[in-house]
Parts: sequence; C-alpha cells; structure tokens
Amino acid sequence: MPDLATALPMLFLLLSIGAFAGVMAGLLGVGGGIILVPAFFYAFSALGYDNANLMQICLATSLATIVFTSIRSVHSHNKKGAVDWDILRGWAPGIALGSLIGVLAATGLRSTTLMLIFGVLGVCIGLYLAFGRPGWRLGTEMPRGARRMAASPVLGFMSVLMGIGGGSFGVPLMSLYAIPIHRAVATAAGFGLIIAVPSVIGFLLATPPPENLPPYTIGYVNFIAFFLIICMTLLTAPLGVKIAHAMDPKPLKRVFAGFLILVALNMLRKAWMG
Repeated sequence: MPDLATALPMLFLLLSIGAFAGVMAGLLGVGGGIILVPAFFYAFSALGYDNANLMQICLATSLATIVFTSIRSVHSHNKKGAVDWDILRGWAPGIALGSLIGVLAATGLRSTTLMLIFGVLGVCIGLYLAFGRPGWRLGTEMPRGARRMAASPVLGFMSVLMGIGGGSFGVPLMSLYAIPIHRAVATAAGFGLIIAVPSVIGFLLATPPPENLPPYTIGYVNFIAFFLIICMTLLTAPLGVKIAHAMDPKPLKRVFAGFLILVALNMLRKAWMG
C-alpha cells in the first residue's frame, strides 16, 4: 500500500484527469479513452511507476472505464430510439473478435511499440477532427458481407491498441456511409461496449511484470484509477453538455484536435527516445 506522500499526488492527478475527460466528452462527444490513455501514462510515469508494461496498464484501465460509460450511454440513447441495432448486431461479432486479437497483440508488444501506434493513430484522428467534412462519403449504406467481415475486426483491433471505445473510429466510419450523426454517435456507444467487455476480461486474466506496478492493479487494470475516473466523469460530463449548448463547439473542436495532435506527437517523441 502506498504511503500518504505518494497516494495524495496520485489521487489529485487522477481526479483532475477524470474531470477533464468528462468535460471533453460532454462538450465535444469525444470518447474519454483518447484523453485517458496519454494522461494515465504521464501521470503514472511522473509518480515513478515506470513498469515495463505501463502502456498496457493505461490501455486496459481506459477500456475498463469504457465498459461503464458505454452501458450508460447506450441506455440513454436507446430511450430516444437512436441506436441502430441492425448495424450493431451485424458488426458485433467481428468487433469482438478484433478486440480479443488486440489484447493478445497488446500484451505481447513492448510499451514503446504501443506508444508509436497510439501516436500515429492519434494524429490521424486529430486531423479528421480538425479537417473532416460532414459531406464526405464512401457510400450510401454500411458495408455488408465480406467487406464487413474484413472491416469490423480491424475496428476492434485498432481500438484496443489505443485503449479507446467505438466513437473515435466508429462515428467517422458511419458518417462516411451516410448514417446521421446522432445515430452514429448512439450506435458507436454500443461498439464501445463490444470492444471493452472482451478486452477487459482478457487484460484482467493477463499478468504484467510486478516491478514498479501502480498500486491496486489487478491484471493490467488499475482499479483506483478506474474508480476515480468513473466518479469524476459522472460529475463533469453534464457540465460539458451545458457548455456545448451555450456556445458553438466547432472552434473548440478544432482546438481539441490541435491538442490531440500535440499529445500524439509527444507520445511519438517519447517512443522514439525510449
């Protein structure tokens, strides 16, 4: 058990991370994982928990929070009839399979490799947030058959390697196939649950190296971070929603995209130096 001098900074950092992630999720509809993974990494590193598999711990803990937030989000969206259950049922098996493969890959990769993957994909997501246009289209309906069988595992796989839910890849994908944005956001919350549940089970059953492991870590999931993040996002997400209704979020979305690109580039820099 950590002493008070170690526990207090850890608690403060995690509460701050949760508060920021909640506001951004409510304000911009951005999934918390894209914020939580680098924030966890920098927080645990600053506190001296430089475990050899630290990046895996950050991914797993982020995905654990997504289990909870996705259930809540799907329930809320479904009450408004916004979830497209046909898309969700069709894509679920492939996404779940890709998520399990993602866990096997993540636990076998070095932290620096996962940092490189997060950095590259983070830059791509940031560029899409900054420059993507609502009118961009790849087709008029979601892929089916062989194309869906090929694309759905990739979506699950990439999401696990970044520790994120369904929003960062799922919403742009559905938008490119002419799914209205409110239905895309609602259905992507279901993607997040399908990604997170099997991957978290896999991460809980795995065993990280014991040296410099953050306290209260079971498997690769840090439960103190999980609990604090859930508490803070429940408190601060409604604040983000209120801000979004009071002002135009588009300029803030571009600012966030720039912030995300800088975070991703810094992750790439640390991976390169490491």
